[in-house]
Amino acid sequence: MNRSGSIIVIILLLAVMAESKGQRQAGSGDIITVDVTKSYLSKKELILQDFTDVEYVALETNDDFVNQGIVMDVGKKIILVRNLINDGDIFVYDRTGKALRKINHKGHQTSKEYTNILGITLDEDNNEMFVNDYSTRRILVYDLYGKFKRSFKHKENDGNQYFTCYTSIFNYDRDNLICYDENNDVSRTFVIISKKNGSITKEIKIPFIKKHIPLTLRSKNGTQYTSVSPNLLKTIIPFKGNWTLVELSSDTVYTFLPDDYNLRPFLVRTPSIQSIDPKVFLLLSFFSDRYYFMETMKYVYDWNTRTGLPRTSFMYDKQEKAFLGYTVYNGDYTTKKEVLMNAFRPVNHGIESLQRLEAYQLVESYKKGELKGKLKETAATLDEDDNPVIMLIRHKK
Repeated sequence: MNRSGSIIVIILLLAVMAESKGQRQAGSGDIITVDVTKSYLSKKELILQDFTDVEYVALETNDDFVNQGIVMDVGKKIILVRNLINDGDIFVYDRTGKALRKINHKGHQTSKEYTNILGITLDEDNNEMFVNDYSTRRILVYDLYGKFKRSFKHKENDGNQYFTCYTSIFNYDRDNLICYDENNDVSRTFVIISKKNGSITKEIKIPFIKKHIPLTLRSKNGTQYTSVSPNLLKTIIPFKGNWTLVELSSDTVYTFLPDDYNLRPFLVRTPSIQSIDPKVFLLLSFFSDRYYFMETMKYVYDWNTRTGLPRTSFMYDKQEKAFLGYTVYNGDYTTKKEVLMNAFRPVNHGIESLQRLEAYQLVESYKKGELKGKLKETAATLDEDDNPVIMLIRHKK
């Protein structure tokens, strides 16, 4: 080979090496680093319908079906709803919002009854629903007509410092549920459990040094207690067939890949939750193909002024590779009606999130001519005292 040919070969080799090096750097750069102490002054205005598909379901109202529309789960055919108060009622609707039946097995007399309902997980493949009874640390299984089938306990305390308590439960596959164990220690945080008996199929361990969770704050005034509880803390978020797992005591948020049970780092916070004081928690709200919505919550509260737990909302724009403040508007309003992204509640891989819309507010907006499109058509059928309308959110097709 002559000298010029050797130079060409060397140049090509260098080009290949540079390209492969760039790909590796891009791969490592997929992990997002979030500084929870920063404020993001630049703000972008977005329309919800530009990056999601939105559906409205009006929950039928009749003498037996009056509720606050607290949606527990949504399937292809069924919607499960309960009241905000712990009265034990479970309302079963079809996917159009038509009332089907009401179930109530609240009680203390038999093992077939629940004392309260923290959550209900729908399993349409097996025609079952799983009622999470927080007080008794049990999961009770009923068919979709309310017939009791079986029950099992949350995993027994295995000598760890904390008692086991499943606070988030999602339908994982035909045979299993995926759960977040709120009172975990450093050895276990998420578990996949059998739908038949609650036995653990897989432990998913998210390591951390010390437990830090935003518990309910209480202040005593004589014999009276006042409490403030942080809410809307999402620990399991279904996203494009995978699961985003949020352990607030860890500095890393992971994506769990169900095909091979692997964890992949998705997001890293800084400074560490272990070192920052007062604590600032990073909370995730909603993901789309382009935007990741999140917020920080500072764990401080002033009992004199009754103010605290301040939150700062922001997003990561994957296209611009930048963190920004944001305001999202509902495109089915003629006015600028803001959508609170932190109020979205994760559902499943078919319907990513949902939000409740009060009927009386929609009727008022309809009368003022502030609605358009699908939301206007839905509001035209409502009375002020009707059950809420459920806004279902999917990724844009």
